[in-house]
Amino acid sequence: MHKLVDIFELWSGERLLSSQELTQAGSNRRYFRLTSATKSVVGCYGCNVQENRAFISLAQHFAAKQLPVPHVLATSECGKYYLQQDLGDVSLFQRVASGRESGQFSPDEVAALSAAITALAKVQYEGAQGLDYAVCYPQAEFGRNTVAWDLSYFKYCFLKPCLEDFDEARLEADFERLGEYFAAEKSSCFMYRDFQSRNVMWHEEKPYLIDFQGGRKGVPHYDVASFLYQAKACYPDVLRKELLHVYLQAAARYVKVNAADFEQKLPVYALLRTLQVLGAYGFRGYFERKQHFLQSIPFALENLERLLTQLPDDLEMLYLKSTLQRLIAQKLPATRRQSGVLRVQVFSFSYRCGMPVDTSGNGGGFIFDCRSIFNPGRQEEFRLLTGLDAPVAQFLDGNRQMLEFLQHASSMIEAAVERYLERGFNNLLVGFGCTGGQHRSVYAAQRTAERLHQKYPQVEVEVVHREQNIAAVLN
Repeated sequence: MHKLVDIFELWSGERLLSSQELTQAGSNRRYFRLTSATKSVVGCYGCNVQENRAFISLAQHFAAKQLPVPHVLATSECGKYYLQQDLGDVSLFQRVASGRESGQFSPDEVAALSAAITALAKVQYEGAQGLDYAVCYPQAEFGRNTVAWDLSYFKYCFLKPCLEDFDEARLEADFERLGEYFAAEKSSCFMYRDFQSRNVMWHEEKPYLIDFQGGRKGVPHYDVASFLYQAKACYPDVLRKELLHVYLQAAARYVKVNAADFEQKLPVYALLRTLQVLGAYGFRGYFERKQHFLQSIPFALENLERLLTQLPDDLEMLYLKSTLQRLIAQKLPATRRQSGVLRVQVFSFSYRCGMPVDTSGNGGGFIFDCRSIFNPGRQEEFRLLTGLDAPVAQFLDGNRQMLEFLQHASSMIEAAVERYLERGFNNLLVGFGCTGGQHRSVYAAQRTAERLHQKYPQVEVEVVHREQNIAAVLN
């Protein structure tokens, strides 16, 4: 916070009078409204420098084209702090709250939604002109890797915690077919990646697009599906069709659009987006215990049920469809089913982003600091890898300091696990932290989780690599 104050006062030439932390959403970024006598801006702290750089570069490129995005006003040399234009407190999601709650969207609300989806087409196509996609993070282009990551996110963070048995090989075969479907579509524009009404601010009676740091070169269908099938937006089918028509008219100003083909493919992209969203709800809700995400699960499942009836007949994914139908039939509540056994959560994390919090209500747990061990990330060949990658794991397997560290940590953890089992306790948190949450802590957490799972098969072990957005229940 002190760094943001320094940047603000240097940029504004005025003394800070007040600061207010804004509500945090799904990421680990923190936002503050900073106010002086004549100026108000939003200050951001994000521990992921590459993600910050992506947002700043994209925002500057879009602003230069006079597209409706917040202007970046100042940045820190370290890349973790920046100031951006204050667009107020009203998101498009709030702007159409009456329609969402009643199911009847007024002409004024429909006009606001139409303005937003028209702005999307403008950013997708005008924003793509002259854009250096190398600035995008974590990938420059939407492709099979992105699809595979999204489907794995769904499988490990939502499906496995919610559905006790399924044939993983058959499911992966259908995932592969789905990947082939998307690979056949040629990238043609800037893909926003997370375009939904919460990521549109309503300022001076106009939409402004925010939180596009995950954008990349891709296809337009994904963003349209993200907007029209947002879980808690509750758009009726008639309104979806109307907004789709508005979008296609806007896109036709830039490219030749085959409306029938676009409409046929849209449910498939909506399916992928919904599975990715359920993975996010599982990770943020089941693992991080953020209530907003848990409350959205029933809405996403309703969308999923509707989408399964709209998929093209020639898209053969019989096992995936049947698995999703089983998932929907469970009528999952907004909280995770309790197994009645000891659950151990093993976290890897970056100290820069704060320590994990035990949300079970018990408090406490173990936190181990890996920073005294040599950091493989200092070596060029390991810099872009994580502790899950074989070269890093092999390097740390041969590191005496790491092996001794894990031996001592395991002795303490296993003594607690045995005592917890004797006393019938249900939750234990274990955290391994390092500087970036990428190499040492990831390796230590993964090895510890695997050892616990092997030694105590009656214990439910969850491993959460927080800064890598990876979580899994070992089984």
